[in-house]
Amino acid sequence: MTESTTKPPTQFHFPFLLLHQPHAFKRSMLDISFTFPTSCFALLLLLFLLAYNGFTVFWVHIPFLLEKSPPSKPIVFPPVMSEPSEESVPNLSSSVLFAFNEDNSANFSKIQLPTSQNSSFPTIPSEKFLFNRSRRTRRHKRGLRSLRSEAQASLFQTRIKLFFAGSSSSSSSSCKIKFFMTWIASLESFGDIQLSAIESLFKSHPNACLVIVSKSMDSHGGTQILKPFFTNGLRVTAIAPDFDYIFKDTHAESWYNSLKEGNVNPGEISLGQNLSNLLRLALLYKFGGIYMDADVIVLKSLSKLRNTIGAQNLDAKTGKWSRLNNALLIFDKNHPLLFKFIEEFALTFNGNKWGHNGPYLVSRVVSRVSEKKGFNFTVMPPSAFYPVDWRSIASLFQRPGDDELQSKWLVKKLEQINKESFAVHLWNKRSRNLEVEKGSIVDSIISRSCIFCNS
Repeated sequence: MTESTTKPPTQFHFPFLLLHQPHAFKRSMLDISFTFPTSCFALLLLLFLLAYNGFTVFWVHIPFLLEKSPPSKPIVFPPVMSEPSEESVPNLSSSVLFAFNEDNSANFSKIQLPTSQNSSFPTIPSEKFLFNRSRRTRRHKRGLRSLRSEAQASLFQTRIKLFFAGSSSSSSSSCKIKFFMTWIASLESFGDIQLSAIESLFKSHPNACLVIVSKSMDSHGGTQILKPFFTNGLRVTAIAPDFDYIFKDTHAESWYNSLKEGNVNPGEISLGQNLSNLLRLALLYKFGGIYMDADVIVLKSLSKLRNTIGAQNLDAKTGKWSRLNNALLIFDKNHPLLFKFIEEFALTFNGNKWGHNGPYLVSRVVSRVSEKKGFNFTVMPPSAFYPVDWRSIASLFQRPGDDELQSKWLVKKLEQINKESFAVHLWNKRSRNLEVEKGSIVDSIISRSCIFCNS
């Protein structure tokens, strides 16, 4: 028996064929598959091709040994918000756009992150960005509200300047005398006394201009109240205050900003009352003219008075004033005494003491500067504007009765008012619920100062 000399077949290991001779492995598998039935062959062929293709793809693109990647350059991110054009934001003023872009672009225009030592793709701490953006939003929220208010300041400025300038196409001309009132109460509380005050103003100053700075009066209802004055050619308007514009570039600006930020305690006294105390000073400082409370009845022309404030009380021993009042003020634009009044308000504000930011304030400042040079002003005696103080105001609303002494006092007081007084302050806080009796002093001076007496 002849010994077989046939050489044993070459053994191919599966990993060797798979990695180094993929084509030979594919042929071997095809040869084996022919021994199976057709259905099994088709199934195995499909599974094989899927597995083989998937493996070769990853084997080709993912090396066994990754080379160390070169350090990457810092990533420079573009600004989070690009500068908006005027067309993209048509409803915002240019001042708002500038402030908004400056604030955001400065923080986000160039953000650099350190590269990772282990990877060519640095990780971005998105949570930190979200937190910082949220914190910035909270920090500037109040500032943006102020910008919106400032953007509307041009409306207040435009309205008041146009009103004072008059219209060349009509009979109205520029104002020779500027009057200001403030009204912090509701529209419904603007009553007969307030209308009588406006009538008395125009009775003595027919060519004057009156601006009522009031949110409630700057409305359709307010227009209806003032309509009799419009139709008779009298210059009066109501404009809602824009405190940011009116207080700008004065000590009042920083105080008001602190108030809005919650850093000023408004106190128990009405904040509206204290804002009115500051508002009258700022209006005169910015525009110049005459401020009067809405419960002041004007009896004579004030046009010849200049830089004037009135005393409320006199010291019985010295005969000098002991307290001044701010219900009627006459001052030039940018007067230094007004500057001191506003400064005093901002530095010493106290919302818990009645009069501290009003009559007591002007009294404090005048007592300090009265002997200093550069403050040219006049202090009028009480009879000029305050012939009766708040404790006795009720007597002016009463007609003479059976009491002979009371009747004589009223007659003498009326004679004094007619002779010495430019105006009478009616102390609305104390008298608003009083009835004007027929034959009383108030009835007499209102009848004498009315312009719609028969309407």
